[in-house]
Amino acid sequence: MTYIHFSATPEVSESMHHAWQGLREKKPGVRARDAAALLGVGEAQLVASGCGHAATRLAGDWTTLIEALPNLGRVMALTRNDHAVHEKIGEYRNIRIIGNMGLVLGESIDLRLFFNHWHYGFAVNGDPQFGTTESLQFFDSDGVAVHKVYLTEQSDRRAYDRLVDAYRSSDQSTQQTLLAKPSESPVRPDEEIDIAGLRAHWRALRDTHDFNDLLKSFGVSRTQGLRLGGPDLARPVETAAAAVLLESASELLLDIMVFVGSPGVVQIHTGPVNHLKTTGPWFNVLDPDFNLHLRQEDIASAWVVTKPTVSGPVTSLEIYDGAGHTIALFYGKRKPGQPENPVWRTLLSALPVVTTWS
Repeated sequence: MTYIHFSATPEVSESMHHAWQGLREKKPGVRARDAAALLGVGEAQLVASGCGHAATRLAGDWTTLIEALPNLGRVMALTRNDHAVHEKIGEYRNIRIIGNMGLVLGESIDLRLFFNHWHYGFAVNGDPQFGTTESLQFFDSDGVAVHKVYLTEQSDRRAYDRLVDAYRSSDQSTQQTLLAKPSESPVRPDEEIDIAGLRAHWRALRDTHDFNDLLKSFGVSRTQGLRLGGPDLARPVETAAAAVLLESASELLLDIMVFVGSPGVVQIHTGPVNHLKTTGPWFNVLDPDFNLHLRQEDIASAWVVTKPTVSGPVTSLEIYDGAGHTIALFYGKRKPGQPENPVWRTLLSALPVVTTWS
């Protein structure tokens, strides 16, 4: 690992914080991730620059902190990557921790947690000027946000204060040292892949959760695996397919599942999508308890993917950026052991197909 050193003297930290405030005034609504990129720093560094007045550094066992979140009551959970933002309002319930992994299986907030990517945490003060509330924010070793929890009007603020006091770090410096993100392994040439074996094992799947292990066992990246799977298992569709699919689901009042992940969290919405709106480059779902913000211009490929299971085939729409990283996954609502809704499958079969693929 290569260390990135950020020497944050009090003067530098104060200057960074003022630069962030100035940027927010010039660009109301700019998200911290985008602000950090514009200022040339990691988001965790940007947040750390406010320690002592705008933020509190946290320390401790993140798994026990997660287990305390039900005390906060109704909050907003936010997970994002570079191209999609997933916001869900509800309560943290039915929490299960198994080693470095965790589950939150509440009726509204549904998460898969990977704590090996949870390295830094902060409690960030609300700022009425910019319409933000108090929040808990967690970051990977390279300073990328993995998950955020925002208070709502229905949250228990005394419980929040007690949690912050319990996990307050003795280090409230404004300096944050980050690790450089490891370089990704190069994609293996197609001629080195056992394509026939990949397809055969894919068709023999019994559970959708085994798909990632299948790709790893054959040494293929996700989009490479989809491309090599063949049109009966994965067919490319137009990059506008996600918007088309959401609009169709909204018109039919169809319950769907929307997955968006960061390095440390996968956040899931299960239910309808009603209020859709395009704002600039963003396609949005703007429902009372669920917001999705999808940057359409960043979608480089989209695939309708079929995975066999003991209960019949399960199909999904999967969208990826130019580097092959997952932006979002879309499934029809279903419970384990139940067959897929045929209406969902019909919607996917109607999506516009890419006729040429390089």
